[in-house]
Amino acid sequence: MQATIKFALFPAAVALAFTGSAWAQQVVKIGHVAPISGPSAHLGKDNENAARMAIDELNAKGFTINGQKVTLQLISEDDGADPKQGTAVAQKLVDAKVNGVIGHLNSGTTVPASKIYNDAGIVQISPATTAPAYTRQHFPGAFRVVASDAKLGGTLAKYAANTLKVKNIAIIDDRTTYGQGVADEFVKGAKAAGMRIAGREFTSDKATDYTAILTSIKAKKPDLIFFGGMDSVAGPMLKQMKALGIQATFMGGDGMCTEALGRLAGDGLVDGKVICAEAGGVKGPQEKVMDDFRARYKKKFNQDVQLYAPYVYDSVMVMTTAMQNAKSADPAKYLPTLKAIKYEGVTGTIQFDQNGDIKDGALTLYTYKGGKRSKIDVVR
Repeated sequence: MQATIKFALFPAAVALAFTGSAWAQQVVKIGHVAPISGPSAHLGKDNENAARMAIDELNAKGFTINGQKVTLQLISEDDGADPKQGTAVAQKLVDAKVNGVIGHLNSGTTVPASKIYNDAGIVQISPATTAPAYTRQHFPGAFRVVASDAKLGGTLAKYAANTLKVKNIAIIDDRTTYGQGVADEFVKGAKAAGMRIAGREFTSDKATDYTAILTSIKAKKPDLIFFGGMDSVAGPMLKQMKALGIQATFMGGDGMCTEALGRLAGDGLVDGKVICAEAGGVKGPQEKVMDDFRARYKKKFNQDVQLYAPYVYDSVMVMTTAMQNAKSADPAKYLPTLKAIKYEGVTGTIQFDQNGDIKDGALTLYTYKGGKRSKIDVVR
């Protein structure tokens, strides 16, 4: 209730910042935040590129709001995947009087930053945050365009039980908001499916040596190891699993489900022995739309999409479409149109439920062959 009141009071208190200074200059500022430095920089730069691509395309076409041509300006910040840095750059964007924010990438930075945006009356769309806690805060201006860990963890657990016929599982997570959260959701699904949790170990997103926890897990002889964390940890962990002779299937969520995992894991990435899920995905006619986007992205940046670039691109398009529909870049005015939007994007149909979660969010299951991701299926 408190969050709603703050948003309701927003026009009287702060609207001048958007309708006055920014609007008089005919500039609409879109903030973007991701880790541009650190172990996840390859994912953060992927996201930043996609935001820039969307804004460049809109400006090239002559973007208008209420019949007036405006220039979209991207203000990009680096949160280093660090919660403290994330809140600092969130305040920096508030002070810059941005008209909306696309980001953050990591749940651990998105959740604390979201309160700062909410208190300032700024709309936020996350293209990658999967922690259920993000939208369970019920901030009226917080949205996401991917399915949450609640769905991802449960789907992977069902696949492990029904397709892989797994009985005995070990769990590792990196103690981040994302890693621990997706592991917890997987454990719920695994227990519901009748699988046994043989043990649970913890590492950190900064660790490089996993020998002790892997040795402990090896003694429990699991059929499958589930890892909650990012590809920068999963890759080296797979190398060390091979060195220790651990032959269990390795499973994880979207944080490790990247094109870069093959490079990071090297010969530790055994064909068919790694299963992961990306929060998103398309099938049927929509695949051509996605393929076309990937080709345009590669032509512009001379590199392949890493993971969430299509969702960043769509997030920018959804936010700016809401501005056009509301005939205003004032967050308090375009928020109602964003809540009601139905947008056909690169990633499919985007609509939000009452909590700001995407409706009918898809998941894509992958394995790896020859060091490359290979799609298993898209499920909803």
